[in-house]
Amino acid sequence: MLDLAVLNTYLTTACPEIGHVQEAEKFSGGQSNPTFKLLTDNGTFVLRRQPPGKLLKSAHAVDREFRVINALQNSEVPVPKAYHLCEDPDIIGSMFYIMAYVDGDIFWNSALPEIATSSTRTAMYDEMNRVLASLHSVDVQSAELSDYGKPGSYFERQLSRWTKQYRASELEHIKEIEDLISYLEANLPDDDGQVSLVHGDFRLDNMMFDMSDTNQPKVIAVLDWELSTLGHPYSDLAYQCMQLRLPSDIAHAAGLGGLDREALGIPSERAYINAYCKRRNIEKIDNWTFYLAFSFFRLAAILQGVVKRAHDGNASSEKAMQLGAMVRPLAQIANQTIHQDSE
Repeated sequence: MLDLAVLNTYLTTACPEIGHVQEAEKFSGGQSNPTFKLLTDNGTFVLRRQPPGKLLKSAHAVDREFRVINALQNSEVPVPKAYHLCEDPDIIGSMFYIMAYVDGDIFWNSALPEIATSSTRTAMYDEMNRVLASLHSVDVQSAELSDYGKPGSYFERQLSRWTKQYRASELEHIKEIEDLISYLEANLPDDDGQVSLVHGDFRLDNMMFDMSDTNQPKVIAVLDWELSTLGHPYSDLAYQCMQLRLPSDIAHAAGLGGLDREALGIPSERAYINAYCKRRNIEKIDNWTFYLAFSFFRLAAILQGVVKRAHDGNASSEKAMQLGAMVRPLAQIANQTIHQDSE
């Protein structure tokens, strides 16, 4: 929990426009950075902090979240207003930032069972596609983000990073993971020179929708930017398309595998890719199997980090250990995808 007396004393000088915090309620969901709804005498705000305890290098980068949200304020990518970043971990026990509270709808199941019509689902997926293409079209120099990551060799660096992160969190030997790592190392594509701002965790439940017009649903806030960087745009695209291949009964975020997506109004992988390419004036995407396989490995490595924090007593979710059971299945699906696409 938050020490409101300490927080209010700090904010009085550091960010008086927030006002006096009267209540702080922790949001459920999310495994990485604990997030709180602040009720103040000036309105409602959101505080995101790093989890307590020893952290893996470069993980839980709330300072990067704050920077990118601030940089995107006047872009085509919808983000909450950013108010204040506190880099002093001694104030509340870890680094944190405060942003505006956005009143919208979050959907946790990618099949959108709570949506009444297939046409609305189609519109929601097309809106996500529009936002993703807009994100990858941001002029990073104009947004003052040209130093937000290392340009070039993105997948080579990311594969090295997430392999190290996985090894640092590894609790048991998983053959399927080892097979997947071997494939990725052997099939790393040549760098094609594409560089854009990437979100790093672009999926349905990291977006807030305005559903007041079900014919034209709008994404009004993209959330959870801690994994954002300068990188390759296809990493975000593949990460979202991975959802199409995940089983519908998978624990963390129900996938769309095995469902009648056409009846639901949810686009096929090919249709989603084609819409994205049209928006960005791209003719085709080579090495798609690699990008998909990498997405599975990266998610597995992220979840393994959650499990390690739970093992060490620092996880922010009671479901952390359940997520650990997904690591092997993710690798299995990735290996099946590699095998099928090579036939």
